Amino acid sequence: MKYTRDWHIQREPTIGEKAHAKQLWVYALVTQNAFSVDNCYHMQYTFVTSRLFSTGRVFCTSTPQSEPHQYVLTSQDNGIRTICLNDPKKRNALSLSMLEALQTSLNDDDKDLRVIIITAKGPVFSAGHDLKELTSKDGRDYHMRVFNTCSNDLSVPVIAQVSGLATAAGCQLVATCDIAVVSEKSQFATPGVSVGLFCSTPAVAVGRAVPRKVAMEMLFTGHPISSQEALQHGLTMKIARRICETSKSVVHLGKATFYAQLNLERREAYKLTSKVMVDNLSLMDGQEGIKAFIEKRKPVWSHDTNKAH
Repeated sequence: MKYTRDWHIQREPTIGEKAHAKQLWVYALVTQNAFSVDNCYHMQYTFVTSRLFSTGRVFCTSTPQSEPHQYVLTSQDNGIRTICLNDPKKRNALSLSMLEALQTSLNDDDKDLRVIIITAKGPVFSAGHDLKELTSKDGRDYHMRVFNTCSNDLSVPVIAQVSGLATAAGCQLVATCDIAVVSEKSQFATPGVSVGLFCSTPAVAVGRAVPRKVAMEMLFTGHPISSQEALQHGLTMKIARRICETSKSVVHLGKATFYAQLNLERREAYKLTSKVMVDNLSLMDGQEGIKAFIEKRKPVWSHDTNKAH
């Protein structure tokens, strides 16, 4: 931990403290950096520097200097990026700082990225927006900024791994993901109506993830619903690894088409998807998959959008 210098007159230090102080101050003066003195902080003693400065006797104590909070923890291995919400003391509330950190971590420009898993520290996946940021003092522009930061379209599959409660915008986050892996402890709710703020933005994702009548019950009552199946924690990585075995370009095309056809009338949906199937066949990876099947071997994916014909 880093410490700043706080000057004031204190007791006369021991010989050992003087020696330690001299070493620290030589380091500080040469490097112009704050110094680490954890042992000094815990023992609550001060250092004399009168022998280093001819202007008189000066003493210092160490004061903790807080580090910026890391709202999300991100790691990536073999094409699988894991993003962990890291504010359990605030029930992983989606404050603007949390949302911006999450949005940064969700960047999918990395060509090696295949799957994203979103998980959370603590017993609550996310309690939704930080209501302290939604008072009148922050104003409409700030409120709009908060809600506009909630939407993000990604080309790679996103999996929510939920063990615990996900409410309001936290429930929206889960519903926005392509797959949700849950446990017996998982619960989902849109309780905004109970505090006078109807969950209109969460309703966009929830209304597309569950049957309409279930969504309306959640939105109108605010009561949580529990998961119906208990899935093992390891299933998340199993799903992610299975996705990584497929062609990135094909999955990208398939995901975009799936969401595009949902809002179309059945005839138009078939018209769109038939065209996409033809487009898919023209991809190098589309032809590689068919060729590998005929030759009874594993396909070697290029993961790009180059055309075979």
